[in-house]
Amino acid sequence: MVAVDTNVVIRLLTGDEPAQTARARAMFEREAVLLAKTVILESEWVLRRLYRFGSDRIADAFAALIALPDLVCEDARAVADAIQWMRDGMDFADALHLASARPAGRFATFDDKLAKRAAKIADIAVVRA
Repeated sequence: MVAVDTNVVIRLLTGDEPAQTARARAMFEREAVLLAKTVILESEWVLRRLYRFGSDRIADAFAALIALPDLVCEDARAVADAIQWMRDGMDFADALHLASARPAGRFATFDDKLAKRAAKIADIAVVRA
């Protein structure tokens, strides 16, 4: 198994550097790949800020990525929920933080917008700090 860096994921999802894209594709085809939550979090930021991908395009790309046959996604349930919550209008970072908070049972924030949106779509109690 090999864990991948954000730049490998970005090459795979954007195809913007043909030689590196081919190497990334080959790695995902021949190896079992570990995708850390931190890498998917950074990848979302890069795709949104630098590549100007919209939320739906990012969600589609991430859903396809985590469905790859030899890919192991760290905390796959939290990542899948964060992807869905992003589709439902939540910021991806907020969604991933929230979904990752399940073991605690509650999530504290000063962000009123996050708390209101989470109350509508998430299954985790959000409390105002």
